[in-house]
Amino acid sequence: MTKQRPQQILVIKLSALGDFILSIASFQAIRAHHREAEITLLTTRPYRAMAEASGCFDSVWIDKRPAWWQFGGWLALKRRMAGGGFARVYDLQRSDRSGGYFRLLPNPKPEWVGTVAGASHRYVMPGGPARHICEREADQLALAGVPRPGLPDLSFLTADLTPLDLPPDYTLLVPGGSAHRPGKRWPAERYAALARHLLDQGSIPLLLGAAAEQAEIAAIAEAAPGARDLCGRTTLEALAALGRGARLAVGNDTGPMHMIAAAGAPSLVLYSMESDPAKIAPRGPVVKTLRRESLGDLTLEEVLTALPGET
Repeated sequence: MTKQRPQQILVIKLSALGDFILSIASFQAIRAHHREAEITLLTTRPYRAMAEASGCFDSVWIDKRPAWWQFGGWLALKRRMAGGGFARVYDLQRSDRSGGYFRLLPNPKPEWVGTVAGASHRYVMPGGPARHICEREADQLALAGVPRPGLPDLSFLTADLTPLDLPPDYTLLVPGGSAHRPGKRWPAERYAALARHLLDQGSIPLLLGAAAEQAEIAAIAEAAPGARDLCGRTTLEALAALGRGARLAVGNDTGPMHMIAAAGAPSLVLYSMESDPAKIAPRGPVVKTLRRESLGDLTLEEVLTALPGET
């Protein structure tokens, strides 16, 4: 007797880092709901290792995101998706691009849980007050019978932190952010003042960032002797491991803060009017936010008062 092939499920989530982290709880809810299915994730290359480690997916496909004029790339994607035999697709990207993938598939189309017109389970995003992306995603999944996700579980992300020679008490500071949106950054001199305060409290500030933030982080480390410059030394897995052991974390609206907060660090995230925490704040056990028209107007005293655990 031929063994029946398990139900085939496709999940689409392409980018960016913060959005990907916010969707991990949805990945886990989909996996729990479809225990016997084979689930494939369509994503972009930076998130392949994380997706494979999560245990949520049987396979991970990389979307090369062809430009509109790259007909060969579109044809290859169409053939691959059509050949997957998918009974249902969860479009967690909810973008014009991922909606285009629905239109790319031949009829009869699989069940499609997303926002595109013609989807079998179409989620129409409500108007009115801002709603967090996780709440909107939970409503989308509920249309297909998937129970509401809880907080993300990042216990699958592990790293050897021995080379970092960590102190027993440390705080994570994430002073960087998008290079083309400097308005999303709290001034470096105030991060330095915060670092000095933390040192006085017996907690060693660890300064995290990528190569693009190297000069800024070096300036903070110089202004706060005793703070440690870990710029460029932390993988995504290391960010999660650091978050599990941190006294607290303070940072701008940037992807690493999503990882750190979800891993468990009590977190304070700083926002300007360029982004809205009501829609995109990190999710984790303890997450607080501060928002000002301009982060240049946010004082050290306001940040100290808002630190998790402070009154």
